[in-house]
Amino acid sequence: MFSKETYIRRRAELKRLVGNGVIILFGNNESPCNYPNNAYYPFRQDSSFLYYFGQKRDGLVGVIDVENGTETLIGDDIDIEDIVWYGSVDSVADMAAQIGVAHTAPMKELKTIVDKATKQGRAIHFLPPYRHDTMIQIHDLMGIHPSQQRSAASLTLIKAVVKMRSTKEQQEIEELERASVIGYQMHTTAMRTARAGLSEKYVGGIIDGTANAYGAKVSFATIFTQHGEIMHGIPTNDLLEDGRLALCDCGGETQEHYCSDHTRTFPVSGRFTQRQREIYSIVEDCHDYVLEVARPGVKYMDVHFAVCRMMTDRLKALGLMKGDTEEAVKAGAHALFLPHGLGHMMGMDVHDMEGLGQIYVGFDEETRPNLEQFGTNALRMGRRLEEGFVVTDEPGIYFIPDLIDDWRTKGHCEEFLCFDKIETYKDFGGIRIEDDVLITADGCRFLGEQRIPYHIEELEK
Repeated sequence: MFSKETYIRRRAELKRLVGNGVIILFGNNESPCNYPNNAYYPFRQDSSFLYYFGQKRDGLVGVIDVENGTETLIGDDIDIEDIVWYGSVDSVADMAAQIGVAHTAPMKELKTIVDKATKQGRAIHFLPPYRHDTMIQIHDLMGIHPSQQRSAASLTLIKAVVKMRSTKEQQEIEELERASVIGYQMHTTAMRTARAGLSEKYVGGIIDGTANAYGAKVSFATIFTQHGEIMHGIPTNDLLEDGRLALCDCGGETQEHYCSDHTRTFPVSGRFTQRQREIYSIVEDCHDYVLEVARPGVKYMDVHFAVCRMMTDRLKALGLMKGDTEEAVKAGAHALFLPHGLGHMMGMDVHDMEGLGQIYVGFDEETRPNLEQFGTNALRMGRRLEEGFVVTDEPGIYFIPDLIDDWRTKGHCEEFLCFDKIETYKDFGGIRIEDDVLITADGCRFLGEQRIPYHIEELEK
């Protein structure tokens, strides 16, 4: 937890930005796996609740009355039976004092607060829910059906939270640096462990165990696969094979719940083939190019397309693409190889604040994504960069057999794609290199004092 003053200051700024009404920030509850007492899923507090109220216990709700300034931490103290099994915890009053909140109330009082505000005709601000128990709670409190709750969520509150959480404070940057240290341990452990004959699932388990040992948990479900052409390929029981590439996309989460997100691709045998080197070097250069062009005031969408043009030029040199580069990128031909965006926002969520609506987090009025074009419709970040933003830099090149067949059958972008040559790469897999980038006053830098190896010579060593 950060200092009491941190949370007092954040809530004061939130009140100023929202302007009126009652703000309700729901914390999370436990999520049992297959019966009530099997808390197999580790508890994870809601990120926005953490940002403003700091407490990690389940069963809490934060209420802020904007007009009169009253702040209330709502929750029930645990009883003696819970203490027997799980140990004692701070009372709700103690937790409130730790974050500078003057008032507490049991959970049953939340309905009274909501009813009173409703009768007075006051605005009730809540964020889009993503857990079904919270949806049920909102339905009981306000009578809004779960299917209508995302649209009923407060746009004013969403924009206020996005504005505040987008720009990272120094103490948040320090936490993100710690998360990168966990990521370093995860990835280097994977590189040392992986070898022919071991299963993807075995290596994936070692990766997850490393995150648990050094931090709170993994920041998202670990991707470790020889089928790098599958964007989110979870570890399977398939055995690693010499000659194949292993793609590892994973990250750790600190005790304060800040995340890292890195991807590395390396040969199972420890040595790249010539063809693998050729494709890898393109991704490597595209990845490094971001450091040259990303800075405050630059639209990340422009950085994305600059990378796409570089990639297209290099693929043309290998005989995989052809024609005018600008026209090819405009037509989306490059998306056969790069069907996703260059990156996304990072912070307490690995896709930071994505649950609030990507259109508000990653875009603004001048950078709306083109939802009609394959590839471009998968951009998660396009808005102008500001000092203190943290974004991922994750170019990739993938050879997806079904997508290649689909485009070739339809003749899609055939004026820019050399399908005969592309056919010979159907067994290639995919390559992605990803790091977390902090936007600084005059440019940007990668987070993490220790660089996870990604240059070819470093990886082979």
